Amino acid sequence: MTFKVQTLNSISAKGLDRLPRDLYEVASELSTPDAIILRSHSMHDMDIPDSVRAIGRAGAGVNNIPVAEMSKRGVPVFNAPGANANAVKELVLAGLLLSSRNLMSAWRYVEDLTSTGDDLKKEVEAGKKRFKGVELPGRTLGVAGLGAIGVNVANAAQGLGMSVQGFDPGITVNNAWRLNAGVSEALSIDELLSRSDFVSLHVPLVDGTRGLIDATRLKLMRKGSVLLNFSRAEIVDEDAVLEALENGKLNYYVCDFPSEKLRGHDHVITLPHLGASTDEAEDNSAVMIADQLRDYLEVGNIRNSVNFPEAIMPPTAHAHRIVMVNHNVPNMVGQISSTLARNGHNIADLLNKSKGEVAYTLVDVDAQVADEALEELRGIEGVLCVRYLGAVGSEAA
Repeated sequence: MTFKVQTLNSISAKGLDRLPRDLYEVASELSTPDAIILRSHSMHDMDIPDSVRAIGRAGAGVNNIPVAEMSKRGVPVFNAPGANANAVKELVLAGLLLSSRNLMSAWRYVEDLTSTGDDLKKEVEAGKKRFKGVELPGRTLGVAGLGAIGVNVANAAQGLGMSVQGFDPGITVNNAWRLNAGVSEALSIDELLSRSDFVSLHVPLVDGTRGLIDATRLKLMRKGSVLLNFSRAEIVDEDAVLEALENGKLNYYVCDFPSEKLRGHDHVITLPHLGASTDEAEDNSAVMIADQLRDYLEVGNIRNSVNFPEAIMPPTAHAHRIVMVNHNVPNMVGQISSTLARNGHNIADLLNKSKGEVAYTLVDVDAQVADEALEELRGIEGVLCVRYLGAVGSEAA
């Protein structure tokens, strides 16, 4: 069997090379793809073929993908959390230095000078006092969101001598282990803002974070503080930020999302969405997505899906695997088991996981499954998708 994978953006060759050409056809134009890999391309107005069984975002954010619609169709959406963590961390550190030392304003001042020789030297010396900054050691950085990027930022800032506090009520055990012991905990976003000289945002864009930093919360920040946003533009109320800059509550706003309102302001540093724009980050993201898609298409395992549960079941030797997606309702496993029993199949192994309204089941049975049995499984009320992978154990190897 050959899987068809469509690319909607330029994807790193290091990632695509993980898809062996004897098993995969990879192209930017495919009429009936089994999977789609993309970066920033928007799929919201796209007619997504019914053949699509998985979507992989070579990056962390998935707001350019209609995730809810894909869940209803039984299609997992994968992302690559942490693959660009170092790239974004380095950009945040650059933002800390640019803002703390007024480097962009100082650079613009020098660029606008027209004098030469001794006059130039005099103007430089006369003007430099306008750009006196502060040093980072001893200053407090608040990190909102302690995922892979937030943890890297917190640890690196501590290495620069900063006092660091973090807030993330949903921090994973793995990320908690990676966080330096000296990073303190803020009990709320409001507490984080009120106790920090610099605040760096690393939260996903969801309904609960849209407009998270508004006029009310900006008033909690220390006078002359710096806000850094390398998450998503919509997390911050731009009008409120501009007002905070004018009244001196904020000294700088550093972000990766230019807009007409922000552009040209002396105390706004906007970058053209450079967060993951490194060769290394693009390679890492593409490799991670390719590996996850391959594991799903060939074996049925799910890792790093934003809408499906994690489900990893090693193949059973000499068994045949069925993959099922269904609504998360009672007695679904019982109906699956009964259907297989009626068709003469013994279950060698079974894994059932759920996430929200979606349930996912991997079933290894003792023999090849007939089309009639698969159709009966598809006919169970609430079943969204049934895939028959065949022998994925030692026989397939």
